[in-house]
Parts: sequence; structure tokens; C-alpha cells
Amino acid sequence: MIVTLDGPAGAGKSSTARELARRLGWCYMDTGAMYRAVALVATRRAIPLEDEPQLAALAESIEIRFEQGRVFVDAEDVSEAIRTADNTTATRPVANAALVRAAMKQIQRRMAADRDVVTEGRDQGSEVFPQAELKVFLTASPEERARRRLAEERAKGQNVTLDEILASQQDRDHGDTHREVGAMRQAEGAELLDTDGMDREAVLAVLLGWIEARRPAPPTAAGARPPHA
Repeated sequence: MIVTLDGPAGAGKSSTARELARRLGWCYMDTGAMYRAVALVATRRAIPLEDEPQLAALAESIEIRFEQGRVFVDAEDVSEAIRTADNTTATRPVANAALVRAAMKQIQRRMAADRDVVTEGRDQGSEVFPQAELKVFLTASPEERARRRLAEERAKGQNVTLDEILASQQDRDHGDTHREVGAMRQAEGAELLDTDGMDREAVLAVLLGWIEARRPAPPTAAGARPPHA
């Protein structure tokens, strides 16, 4: 079964998807981390970030894995290296490249083949897995998302204001919804989950209920009578 969580920055997609996969014992796929990993390796190898064919070939040539909440490229744990400010800047042109997104779509589909997966990003339900059994667009009001991000940044010791975060968030939302490829939108058939006023446990309870309602029934053994036959 495939569950997709898409939505704007600050809506809680990553933490929710990670915990949901942990509770279910399923594979968790952080697609943003995958683009970050490609950008990291490209920078190390001095591949120009505007060279889409080389970047797409690079994406196909490396192995990206998720293990126990960590991100690996081949044998290297890059969990911290992909989150630096410099790599965040480098990731933007990589994630916007049409050839890279086309390659990544196929990579993500291969990773999810014959597995139970929770995947999150901005185009998972709309582009990568339109056939997913459960597609969710996870969102919250701009003010709520900014307050959550402010708490995260201050916990890291960052001296930022709510107004600064709101302005940055507005720019990112506009960019994410107006991209030529992989634009953020609610997929056809996706459930809308507005998390204003909800804590993580409440959000998880809703998602687990939706999953249970959509989970395919196990195959009936050959010759066995179906229930209530």
C-alpha cells in the first residue's frame, strides 16, 4: 500500500510521515532528502547545477537509502550534510530541473515497488503515485505553520522573528505552487487535512483511520470460503 503526504512547508509532513511509517513498520520515503542528496554529490563532484542531463544521470547512478531515520548515499550517512544552508541553496535548481524530476519519479517508483510505503513531498500524490491507495494534502494556515517553524528555529538557537518566517514562507509557497515541474497542488482524489488546532497524535489518529479503511484486504487462500459466505 502507498500513502502519499503532500503539502506546503511547515505543515508537518516530514515528522508526521516519519512517525506514521514507524508505527506501521513501513518504509518512509523523504523525497526532499533525495533531491538534497543529489545536490550534495553534484557539488562535491563539481557538476554544474544548471546541467540537467548530468544531474539526471547522477541521480540514476547513486543509491539513496533510508535506514532508521537516517539518509545514506551509497555507504555514506549524509543525514547532516544534506541539511546545511549551502546545500539547501544548491538543492533548489536541482529540484526544479525537469530531467532530474523525471529521473527521480522513476527512482521513487522503483523504491516503492512491492512495499508498504509512506512518502511525502509536494508532488507524490499528483505526479509520482497518482494510483496510491491513500493520498493526503496536509496543510495548515500560514500563521500556524509560521508559529511551528518559529518554535523549531528558536529551539536551534536561531534569532528569527515571526514576521521574517512569514515572509520567507510566503515566498516559498508562491515558488512551490508556480513551478513549471513538480508544482505543489492537491492531487485528484486526495484527502484534505487541515491541522490547525491539532497536535501530532490527533493528526496520526486521522491518518491511521484512513489507512485502515483503505488497506487492501489480504488475499483469500485458494479454495477458502469468503467470510459470511
